[in-house]
Amino acid sequence: MFLSHRSRPRPLVSVSVLLCALLGSPLPATASEGPSASADVARLYEEASAATARYEEGRRAAGIQKAKVRKLDRLLAEERDHVAVLHGDLGRMASAQYRTGGGLPYTAQLLLADSPDALMRGKQVLGQADLAVNSAVAKTQRAAARLAVAKRRADRAKRSLDRRNVRLAELKRGIERKLESARWTLQGEADRSVAAGKCRGAVRLDQQRTPVTRAWVAPVESYELSAGFDSAGERWAHRHTGQDFAVGIGTPVRSVGAGRVQSVSCGGGFGIEVVVRHEGGYFTQYAHLAAVTVDQGDRVRPGQWIGQAGTTGNSTGPHLHFEARLTPYLGSGVDPSKWLAERGVRL
Repeated sequence: MFLSHRSRPRPLVSVSVLLCALLGSPLPATASEGPSASADVARLYEEASAATARYEEGRRAAGIQKAKVRKLDRLLAEERDHVAVLHGDLGRMASAQYRTGGGLPYTAQLLLADSPDALMRGKQVLGQADLAVNSAVAKTQRAAARLAVAKRRADRAKRSLDRRNVRLAELKRGIERKLESARWTLQGEADRSVAAGKCRGAVRLDQQRTPVTRAWVAPVESYELSAGFDSAGERWAHRHTGQDFAVGIGTPVRSVGAGRVQSVSCGGGFGIEVVVRHEGGYFTQYAHLAAVTVDQGDRVRPGQWIGQAGTTGNSTGPHLHFEARLTPYLGSGVDPSKWLAERGVRL
């Protein structure tokens, strides 16, 4: 049901699976089985969620750090300009003193003075010039000190930022490697069970996330929409009967609302699938799963995990195929986007 994602080689489908597909009868699920890669993937998704939160926190901190570095760089530029101005002032003062005899000893000035008043005025001017020069020198020294301090702070901030970014990049790569490996291990288990014509039963997973308080939710938390309802495609005998969500293998799939599990089955074009009956007579279908976390007859609440996304059945890449139906069976589907929108969920 999905055409734009990477696929991996699949095992040959068994005769029983082909017969069920031809007859239109889904293969029933077996009784619940023990832990498998499902639990590993679920755990890794929780770890990834926590690590992503840390990554985002670190990214925001890195952004703040960058802003500080930019501010320090501006300060450095201002201090450099300030020092250049002060140096210019000192040069002009030195030239003025040279032209006015500021370098003459006091005794020579006394002998050359035309009158006592002229001597006093000259002494006053020289004193003011000396004060101005001394003040300018002190300002220059303080500016140079600030410049040195700001330079050290900027260098430390930049080094800290570089180290933080390296750690965050390593953390992200590590999570991606673990998830990639666990996802395809899970998909391999799903492919083998479908090929053998024996679906695994529910893998009970501890749902760690905050409970959903809304009556209706999207079937997955984070996604990109791909093939929509009633769209055309060469992989479908008729028009597309649901809405596809592009998600990774092992992504938790949620019941969109309260209801009871109508069926859990595998085989045929939909691979491993779950159908849930809701009040009001509507049904929702979740197909191409890699694992299920509920059994037939289970009651489910809005947002409860009912499976994990995969690429079983007639699928060329990981995604969730979701349908809203008037009956449990194919052919009675309505536009799932509009159906969810009527219940306050906009995709």
